[in-house]
Amino acid sequence: MTVDAAGAVEIRRALVRLRRTTGLPVAFGGLVEPGRPRMRISELSGTATASLLSLAVTSGYGLGGKAVALARPCAVADYSMSRQISHEYDAPVAAEGLRSVLAVPVVVRRRVRGVLYGALRDARPLGDRMLRAAVDAARDVEQALAVGDAAREVLVAARAEPQRDDVSAWEQVREAHAALRALATRVTDPALRTELLDACALLTPVPAASKGIALAPRELDVLTWVAAGATNAVTAARLGVSAETVKAYLRSAMRKLGAGTRGEAVAAARRTGQLP
Repeated sequence: MTVDAAGAVEIRRALVRLRRTTGLPVAFGGLVEPGRPRMRISELSGTATASLLSLAVTSGYGLGGKAVALARPCAVADYSMSRQISHEYDAPVAAEGLRSVLAVPVVVRRRVRGVLYGALRDARPLGDRMLRAAVDAARDVEQALAVGDAAREVLVAARAEPQRDDVSAWEQVREAHAALRALATRVTDPALRTELLDACALLTPVPAASKGIALAPRELDVLTWVAAGATNAVTAARLGVSAETVKAYLRSAMRKLGAGTRGEAVAAARRTGQLP
């Protein structure tokens, strides 16, 4: 799945949540086009026409363009009559019968990546509750895009495997391995999760003699962070589980590997090719 396709999926999910939590009859949105000062509406929810589909909104123009330019939420109580925005897009908005509209930017690393809209078919102010819900939906998209960005950055950095005698570079590979596994647990897109785990496999050596020892995914997640020097508390925070759960997985991994200490477990996992 491409970056744009994954982003569109997150936008679509956010629009459904926005309508469900606010009762807004219409929601739509899209991503900013790479390298261009405009966003394109690609996702519609609750619309009666296709008038807004594929509409390119230039930064600074209309309500969505204003949200892109200012990188903050914007709203109007009556779109066609508002003096707060320019009116290049009145025709498609009117064709859909929209009056009261809000637009919330999706901002990742200080860069606007998309816009979520919510709308009513009558002219009345949109309350704070609706605006907060739209901001929350945008933050969900922001987090998903940020995780995807970080995952791809780690993938690029992890492609070039250093020589075994390059200690500092190999430590970087081990850190990348840990980061990839942590990201994989947070990614909702199955294709991206599979890609991350495949990259993890590329970073681990071919086992010389695994002796039939196979760690469960969560046991390997825990050992990965233990190998990076993380405490049980830090490992728990990274994996989104409790410290007691981390201890349980660690004990299980140690038992399988025949290890008496955390360090011995890490060494055994490396010997069997399950950790880099």
